[in-house]
Amino acid sequence: MNESVLRVGHYRRILFCTDFSDNAKFAFDFAINAAVRNGDCTLTLLHVIPEPDAQFWKGYIYEVGDMDAKAREDIDRTVDTDYRPRVPEGVTFEVEMRIGDAARAILDFAAQDNSDLIVIGRQGRGAITQWLLGNVTGKVVRRAGCPVLVVPYAFKEKQPARTAD
Repeated sequence: MNESVLRVGHYRRILFCTDFSDNAKFAFDFAINAAVRNGDCTLTLLHVIPEPDAQFWKGYIYEVGDMDAKAREDIDRTVDTDYRPRVPEGVTFEVEMRIGDAARAILDFAAQDNSDLIVIGRQGRGAITQWLLGNVTGKVVRRAGCPVLVVPYAFKEKQPARTAD
């Protein structure tokens, strides 16, 4: 990673947005590095369940129990497996879940939480994918009240593996 990318400013509240894709898992390394380099900050993982998906699952798991509780259980399991073990000691790590429009939920949470930096991944495959999947990232970049670090997945193939150490 370019060492100068995270040197400007001191970030006390870093918001990492994830859809739990491989792309997001890669972008998480950048969020961890920002947290480690800044020290004494909170790294918050935010996952947003889009409203149409939430309505589908609500009908599907109605008999099983509360949708929010079921979704939270699945999210916690994914976080405990794929994310929490990668967070170094000394970094305060929080997990949040929202239901609704992803861009709006990210922007609202960032404002309420006083986030200093938003870290988000992007697939960046082509025009159609950008139009369909890049919409959230684009809205966040245009409307955020703080810096946004966009990590394209294609960057992974250009960089040697590195850690926060």
